[in-house]
Amino acid sequence: MSHLKRPAALTRAGMVAERLLRAFWPLWTVLALALAPLIAGWQDRLPVEAFWAWAVLAILGALAGLGWGLWRFRWPSRAEALDRLDRSLPGRPVSALSDAQATGRGDIGSEALWAAHLERMRARSANAPPARPNLRLAARDPFGLRYIALLFLVTALLFGSVWRLGSVTALAPDGGALAQGPVWEGWVEPPAHTDRPVLYLPDQPPGPLAVPEGSTITVRLYGKVGALTLSETVSGRTGELPAASEPRQSFTVNHDGQIAIDGPGGAAWQVEAIPDAPPEVSVAGPLETVGLGQAVLPFRASDDHGVVSGTASIALDAEAVERRHGLSTAPDPREPLTVDLPVPFTGDRREIEEVLSGDFSQHPFANMPVRITLEVTDAAGQSGASQPYPTVLPGRRFFQPVARAVAEQRRDLLWSRDNAGRVVDLLRAVSHRPEAVFPDRATYLRLRVALRRLDRLHRAPDGLAPEAQEEIAQALWELAVQLEDGTLADARERLRRAQERLAQAMRDGASADEIAELMDELRAATDDYLSMLAQDAQPAEDGLDEPQTGQNDNMQVTQDELQALMDRIQELMEEGRMAEAAELMEQLNRMMENLQVAQGEGGAGPGTPGQRSMQELQDTLRDQQELSDEAFRDLQDRFNGRDPGQSRGQGQPGQGQAGQGQPGQPGSQDEPGGGARDGQDGAGSLADRQQALRDELARQRGALPRLDGEAAERAGEALDRAGRAMDEAEEALRRDDLAGAIDRQAEATEALRGAARELGQALARNEGNEAQGTRQGAQPGAGGGRDPLGRDSAEQGGPGSEGEMIDGTDPARRAEELLGEIRRRAAERERPQAERDYLERLLDLF
Repeated sequence: MSHLKRPAALTRAGMVAERLLRAFWPLWTVLALALAPLIAGWQDRLPVEAFWAWAVLAILGALAGLGWGLWRFRWPSRAEALDRLDRSLPGRPVSALSDAQATGRGDIGSEALWAAHLERMRARSANAPPARPNLRLAARDPFGLRYIALLFLVTALLFGSVWRLGSVTALAPDGGALAQGPVWEGWVEPPAHTDRPVLYLPDQPPGPLAVPEGSTITVRLYGKVGALTLSETVSGRTGELPAASEPRQSFTVNHDGQIAIDGPGGAAWQVEAIPDAPPEVSVAGPLETVGLGQAVLPFRASDDHGVVSGTASIALDAEAVERRHGLSTAPDPREPLTVDLPVPFTGDRREIEEVLSGDFSQHPFANMPVRITLEVTDAAGQSGASQPYPTVLPGRRFFQPVARAVAEQRRDLLWSRDNAGRVVDLLRAVSHRPEAVFPDRATYLRLRVALRRLDRLHRAPDGLAPEAQEEIAQALWELAVQLEDGTLADARERLRRAQERLAQAMRDGASADEIAELMDELRAATDDYLSMLAQDAQPAEDGLDEPQTGQNDNMQVTQDELQALMDRIQELMEEGRMAEAAELMEQLNRMMENLQVAQGEGGAGPGTPGQRSMQELQDTLRDQQELSDEAFRDLQDRFNGRDPGQSRGQGQPGQGQAGQGQPGQPGSQDEPGGGARDGQDGAGSLADRQQALRDELARQRGALPRLDGEAAERAGEALDRAGRAMDEAEEALRRDDLAGAIDRQAEATEALRGAARELGQALARNEGNEAQGTRQGAQPGAGGGRDPLGRDSAEQGGPGSEGEMIDGTDPARRAEELLGEIRRRAAERERPQAERDYLERLLDLF
């Protein structure tokens, strides 16, 4: 069986490895557990007694493991190897080759059969592979002690050093002798913000060595204490210093100097401390103005290791201010404006070129000379500042004369609270003839309310408080913006321009970012238009802002529907389906052209309680405005020397005539005080009408539908404020204080307008209200009876009505989801052919 020598030898070698592993695994487990702490350097920290106790335990454990292994180990014989090989082969051919024929000797047939059997076994064992050894120890080590020891050893090798085993000789009772090879170690750890690697001192050649200032140097001395010593002059340490032969020393590099390790195998370095340079920042270009007063200032910053943060301080340049008019007064002390500089979150921040931008139009420093100082900080806490950059802080420019005057007086009020009286006088002079300078009475009344409050607070014993100063300045800013931006006609023009730009983008194939920007512009213009439409519900005097109505094109839609339609347009444009987006855009244009506020105009009246409440509240608001206009005309007549009330009854465009109120409304002939205008005192008649209007509001307050949500709560609070303002206006009218009555009536008008706005939101968003699910004006052929694709949605309950199938779901979006699901299922090839044919027929229908 010479052909079995090689597989038998390999099998025997495997058996030797198997038996060695099974016999001596406790030995190498103990050795790994004993060496791991020494490689990690525990002997340098533990007391000598603890080290020797550990060494004794390790030696005893190793001897026990060695004895166990020698007792268990048996060298395998060649017969055992052949037997292992034979048992690994099918049919055990090795045993068969060594067998002899027991029966049938001398019989030719039997001997031929036996020879064939031997030949078959010889062929089967000719290329026999060696038997694999069983090296698994799970049954003998069920707790995995060998893996725990291996883990400790690998961890010690990763975070320690084999050279630390040399320090064991220093713990010998006689002090030992110096170990051979390296007997010291050292590391230079630069500050973390430098991003430099840790240096291993034994790898650094003696001589010059440059390291960042603030680096930490750690040195370990091994062997007999006193054989090696350390000296350094880079830390500048004072006070109690460790001994030069201390086994472990650590210090910080604060300046240039020398580090030397004296003794066998020592070395010395001339250390150069690289200082951390402070960051630098400068203005990289002129200050520019974009948009409505947004400032843009480019800057450049640099640091040797990276800029961490930065700020811009904007201080008023009082010496450059032209001190005249309201600015001649001593200014109130005001801290500089501080804003954060944009710094990249990731990447290299050693060289930064960014742009500081912000809208400072409402700040008191707007349109005034300032000095901008940039300051940046690095990770080491060092800071660097730029030279003050003198400039004029951009702010919004107002071109409408009254808006410019209001903005200028707001600036003077913020300049000094002592200008409060001057601001009141000048704005009263500007508004002396309101009909000539104000586009509508609402803006004039807002100015009157702000001036009355400013005058009252200014004359208070404590004077004008800073909080009140900011509050009134904010009110003047909003008034100036309203005067500058215009009324409903301007809002409609902005909406038209936004629609035209979006349509042009559809034709040009705009990118996704351009589409998002244009859609945001369209949404903002739509919101402004709807807000002004709601605030100015009655037709304008020139008729330009009156919503168009038609017999067949009358549409009443909610803001949620418009928002959903715009979302669908953006989605189609981003998908590249410009034709469908253009069709929906045309439908949106028709909606906006024919839009009217859902107040029941032109019909039989609102159908739900919420709609009736909205209608009545709008009527009350209109009546309050008319009553305030009449009080204002009476006040003008009194100043001009005419009999108050003589202009009443003549009427003006857009105003109700005296005695021509509708039945059931305040001021009509059917209510007390409504028909006494010609025969009673004007103030008394106005007071009676104000009382009737307040009683009507109280009745409406009690008849409001039950609504939930914050909007409903705010609407109730606004109605309460309106009622209190009406009571105060009535008392002022009975005292013949027309100016005070006008102020209270202005407050009541604002409160009513806010109540109408909040009530509309509450009705639109409250899911339990009747108006939530009712589509107004849904008549056959009307725009409300079609989906966003212009198809008949059968809302009257005919075939195809979605009213009960997908209640509360947008039909167009639901149809898109169904179409996508049909396409997905039709693409699944594992579905039956009949089902796929049916799905393809459905797709053909779509």
